[in-house]
Amino acid sequence: MNTATTTNTFVFHEAQWLQVLFLLADTATWMQQLQEGLIWQLPVKQHKKLLRKNWYLSVTVLAHILERHYYKLPRHPLAGKFTISIPEIVNAIKEAGQLSPQPIAGSTNLQRVWEAGCPLGYDPAGNTVTTLTIISSAAGEIITAFPGRLVTP
Repeated sequence: MNTATTTNTFVFHEAQWLQVLFLLADTATWMQQLQEGLIWQLPVKQHKKLLRKNWYLSVTVLAHILERHYYKLPRHPLAGKFTISIPEIVNAIKEAGQLSPQPIAGSTNLQRVWEAGCPLGYDPAGNTVTTLTIISSAAGEIITAFPGRLVTP
């Protein structure tokens, strides 16, 4: 019996499609476990606060934040840079999750601005800053974080 279904000359191979679906689902689960394992390796207390559904820091986003905003990586020279350690950056992001999110004008995203009380880095203008801004989706998935405040036009 042929498991392929024909619709307007399009052949849908259900068995192959299901194999790929389950392969991708298993790979995504494995990658999720690897991500969480990597976050757990950081010397930060209360790791679970970074992995909640309403405040989620993925390794992809953490890589983006560090690539763009960590002073030891010479990429993106016009971006603000963190001058604190990676565990301190992650801890600050975790702490900011306790703040109430504020809307961003002209966007569906939200922001949290956390005051550290000590220098975290410098903004694109080179000014030393003590604030951290985290941009997240309405669902709480962290999109980016950077030292300083969001500049709105």
